[in-house]
Amino acid sequence: MLSQDKRHIIAKRIAEELEDGQIVNLGIGIPTLVSEYLDNKEVFLQTENGLLGMGPPATEENLDIDLINAGKEPVSYLKSASFFSSADSFALIRGGHVDVAVLGILQVDIHGEIANWAVPNQPILGVGGAMDLVTGAKKVIVAATLFAKDGTSKLVKELTYKTSGIRKVDLFVSEYAVIKFTEEGPRVVEILEDISIEELSEKVGFQLEFENAFHIQNFI
Repeated sequence: MLSQDKRHIIAKRIAEELEDGQIVNLGIGIPTLVSEYLDNKEVFLQTENGLLGMGPPATEENLDIDLINAGKEPVSYLKSASFFSSADSFALIRGGHVDVAVLGILQVDIHGEIANWAVPNQPILGVGGAMDLVTGAKKVIVAATLFAKDGTSKLVKELTYKTSGIRKVDLFVSEYAVIKFTEEGPRVVEILEDISIEELSEKVGFQLEFENAFHIQNFI
């Protein structure tokens, strides 16, 4: 059993991947929680609506309804923050100035291609900035639970939902494992829960492999 909220397990682990000085975009859903676990890291959070230097979630003392994150939740801002238009924000993304994008997903295939914006036969608002972030960010990390509400795996051999772009993501952080995408396919870098690679493979529906023997010794 997972010892704490799986969403927070994922967000906390992703925060460990971020480094001082990086410009980071946090997408809707689990990615927004990453801001709660940055501690004293000097990371500059960027939002598509035109803010660089987003702070942690707003409190009653510093609530400003005009300041929101990707999920439209109130946030604070750092003293060094800057504000600009949405057009300038997307120029920042498309120009390759975002170091890391953290995105939610519906599916990710074994090569690292993601689908995160359209479910068949359901109304959608559109892809938003996902395609820009997948293309423009230097590194893309996906944050999601490993299984959907119906129990199906979000890590699949082939996408059945509409793609968010042909660029492959770098890392998939779920509540069970951290998975890296290579030319040979997905490789489990780290297991975050008390489960064997065989049990995890059975749940996903195909065989998973560790990145190297070191991880077999340390996580089983």
